[in-house]
Amino acid sequence: MKIFLRNARVVDPAGKYDGLFDILIVDGAMQEIGSSLGGNPVNYEVNLRGKLVVPGLFDMHTHLREPGQEYKEDIASGIAAAANGGFTGIAAMPNTDPVVDSADVVKYVLDRAKQSGLVNVYQIAAITEGRKGERLSEMKDLSEAGAVAFSDDGSAVYDSHVMRLALEYSSMLNRPIIQHCEDRALTKSGTVNESPDTIKYGLKTQHRLAEELIVDRDIRMLEAFGGRYHATHMSTAQSVEMIASAKKRGLPISCDVTPHHLFLDDSMLGTYDSDYKVNPPLRTKGDNRALIEALRSGVIDAIASDHAPHAIHEKEVEFDAAPFGMIGLETTVGAVMTKLFHENVLDIHAIVNLLSINPRKLLGIPVP
Repeated sequence: MKIFLRNARVVDPAGKYDGLFDILIVDGAMQEIGSSLGGNPVNYEVNLRGKLVVPGLFDMHTHLREPGQEYKEDIASGIAAAANGGFTGIAAMPNTDPVVDSADVVKYVLDRAKQSGLVNVYQIAAITEGRKGERLSEMKDLSEAGAVAFSDDGSAVYDSHVMRLALEYSSMLNRPIIQHCEDRALTKSGTVNESPDTIKYGLKTQHRLAEELIVDRDIRMLEAFGGRYHATHMSTAQSVEMIASAKKRGLPISCDVTPHHLFLDDSMLGTYDSDYKVNPPLRTKGDNRALIEALRSGVIDAIASDHAPHAIHEKEVEFDAAPFGMIGLETTVGAVMTKLFHENVLDIHAIVNLLSINPRKLLGIPVP
C-alpha cells in the first residue's frame, strides 16, 4: 500500500525539516520526505495544503487501569484513546491492581500492549512495594523487565530514607524517579486548592504547601545524594520557581505539567462538577500564568496528560465522594494547540519538543 501526501508542513525540531514537503508512505511506514516527490504509482494521494506533520507525540503520564480496574478502562481502550489523540507512544503509571511492582506485571502490560500494535507502550514501575512507601521494590529486576522509570504516582515517597535509596538506585540503573509531590499530612481529606473561592464554595481544601514541601525536600536530597529526579504534574508557581533555581545550580531535575493545570483554575469549582476534581487540585489563575511562563522559559520540560479515566457512576456523585482524575489523551493536543500555539504563546517547535521529543529523552526512549 502506497500513500502519497503532498504539501505537508513538516516540522522536525532537530532542524532537518521545517517547511512544505511531500511524503511517501509505504505499507504504513514513512519511506521518503522531499520536495516535488512523485512519478511512481500510488494507491492514494492526498493534498494536505500545509497541515502539520510532526514526530509522533508521546505522553509520559497515562493511567491505563489494567490490570484490575478494567471497568474504568483497559489497555486496548487506552491505546485507542492515545492513537485518537495523536500519540504514538505512552508511558503507563503503576497504580493498578495489582500494583506494577514485580517483573511479571511489567511483562503482562507490555505483552498486552503489543497485541494492539497501534501505539508503543512503556511501563513505569512502582518505587516501593505496593506503592506503600515503606520498602523499595526490586528496581533492578523491574528495570530488566522493561520498566523505563519508577513512580509511586498517586502517593509521594514520604519516608526520606526510602527516597534517598530510590535516588541512589536511579543513578545506578539510569532510570528517573518520577515523584508525585504531596505531603499527605497537609492534604488529609482535602479535595481542592485552598483559596478564597474554594472556601466560599464550602469544599474541603488542601494547602499548596503540600506540593511545595515535597519539591523542596526532594531538591535538597537530590543535591546531597544525586540521582535522576522528575517532578510530575507541577501545579504551583512556587514549585516551578524552586525547580528553576535547582536547574540553575546544575541539578539533574526535570518536570512536567498537565493541560488542566495550565488552562483550568479553581474559580471553576463553583459548579461542583466532579470532572474538575484532580490531584494535585486546580490552582489559581496566577498559578496558570506562572506555569505558562515556565513553559516559555524552558523550566518545564514536558506536557503530560495525566489521563485518569473513571467509570461514569464513580464520577456522577457528590464532589467530595468522587475519585480524583480526568481523561486527557484525546484532549491534550487540542487544548495545547488552541491555547498555546494559536494564541502565539509558543511556536510549533517548542510544542513538538514538549509533547514529543523531551518526554522520550527524559525516559531514555529513542526519538523518531
